[in-house]
Amino acid sequence: MPVKKKFGEFLTESKVITDGQLKSGLQNQKKEGGTLGQALIRLGFVSEEDMNKYLSDYYGVSYVDIKQYEIDPQVLALIPEQIVRKYKVIPLDKMNNNLTIVTADLTNVFIFDELRVITGCDITSLLTSESEINSAIERYYGKKVGFEEMIKEISKEGEDIEIHKEEEKGVDASQLQVAVEGAPVVKLVNFIIMQAIDDRASDIHLEPYEKDFRLRYRIDGVLYEINPPPPKALQNPIIARIKVLSNLDIAETRLPQDGRIRVKTKTKIVDLRVSTFPTIFGEKVVMRLLDKSNLALDLKQLGFEKQELDKFDNVISQPYGMILITGPTGSGKSTTLYSVLTKLNTTRDNIVTVEDPVEYQVRGINQVQAHAEIGLTFAMGLRAILRQDPNVVMVGEIRDQETAEIAIKAALTGHLVLSTLHTNDSCGAITRLIDIGIEPFLVSSALTLIAAQRLLRRICQQCKESYAPSAKTLEDMGITPKLGEQIVFYRGTGCELCKNTGFRGRTAIYEILTLNKHLKELIVKRANTMVLLEVAKKETGLRTLRESAIIKVRDGITTVEEAIGVTMEGGL
Repeated sequence: MPVKKKFGEFLTESKVITDGQLKSGLQNQKKEGGTLGQALIRLGFVSEEDMNKYLSDYYGVSYVDIKQYEIDPQVLALIPEQIVRKYKVIPLDKMNNNLTIVTADLTNVFIFDELRVITGCDITSLLTSESEINSAIERYYGKKVGFEEMIKEISKEGEDIEIHKEEEKGVDASQLQVAVEGAPVVKLVNFIIMQAIDDRASDIHLEPYEKDFRLRYRIDGVLYEINPPPPKALQNPIIARIKVLSNLDIAETRLPQDGRIRVKTKTKIVDLRVSTFPTIFGEKVVMRLLDKSNLALDLKQLGFEKQELDKFDNVISQPYGMILITGPTGSGKSTTLYSVLTKLNTTRDNIVTVEDPVEYQVRGINQVQAHAEIGLTFAMGLRAILRQDPNVVMVGEIRDQETAEIAIKAALTGHLVLSTLHTNDSCGAITRLIDIGIEPFLVSSALTLIAAQRLLRRICQQCKESYAPSAKTLEDMGITPKLGEQIVFYRGTGCELCKNTGFRGRTAIYEILTLNKHLKELIVKRANTMVLLEVAKKETGLRTLRESAIIKVRDGITTVEEAIGVTMEGGL
């Protein structure tokens, strides 16, 4: 609400502080940061309790004691923990589209604008003390310890060093398991995992070298080294602890192993797919973080533009046919497939999958883990699934002729079949199926939609800035401005929230190919990829990956450099 005088003037006129104390407070605020009220409390001119009363009167905002509330975890999940800690705000309650928050600083109106964008809600602010905010953050999110402080704390413990030495002498597995469960290593492994979740990492890499033990997180598709790294002396106890958590054989260090860990936080459940790999300096561990909350996204939130979304929705509502998602490893194919399955997951349909590995465990979907070593291949699993009266079948990947043949026959006999292929674009999936031995007339009959996709990093909303692109940039992007049109692009300058990368989060771009009669005829005639692409663009309105990326650039979602780096001119 608008105010006529500054807070300092309000305090002096109310005889709370003198003009001299106000001057000292302003100098302290400039030097140490924070609000004027916090500066006056630091200097001892006003107690925190009295300051809360004066702030409440000044802003006309009610003061609340957070300790009196038990906040719903679903409400807490509305604001990311990083934002809570950075701006010292706590979501308190949500009623319809109004979110009530508590804060100790009502002066920064930009906070409330950002919260409106993040939550999609109208924001109502209440006041509390800074100490109350800190206590609430520790209560609901845990005490925040920096990685450096954690490493220093753990490194002081002699117990872990001794475990390492004992293992080198040949301590047996049962002794090591008991030893590894000591508090220091447990704390460090927990911290590594929780920090990765907080940082939105998709993978954790623990890599042994001759003289050091490297830790890296993959965030938004890019690996970042974490410093300081865990001490080399803790390498074996850390790996052993992870193997214990994921039910792996800790005595076996010569062969690769795979396992899973489930982590429950106050707001979500995250599954970790664990892979160990023997190297010359010890076992390398990679943990893939699978956050189920991503599957609640509707397809539009994944990145679909309206034109592509309409095509996709129309096809997945049909009772049979084959849908293929194509793209390289790490392009988000699994997330798209699972999001489709989640949308189709009703009590009326029997959904069965065969995967290697099963990434997300979804209630209501019957999921089968392929085990090629015992003969349970994709093809064998698919044959068995078709005897289970399925409505929707998902095959993790089509790798060979046998799997492709069974999947196509299933699509032609009344089943909706979803799968993935490793091809660069949508039309390439057609030639790929023909190359592995599928008759063109079967391909044209079974396929209903092919979606090629890539992931682009989103510009960080915290440090986003606009700029006018050069004529050369517009030419490279294939953009011709209209007469008098001023085109504006965006980029991130780098800030604490995005770890100075300028990016935070990712979005998908799609190239959606639907097959009309002409395209089906061309497939039967074995037309090449370029012919199929040109006809699809002309007759079905296919938009290439590059064209989809340009839309994201013009909408201020990603940068020119990201769009050019991920897609290729001409469609890929």
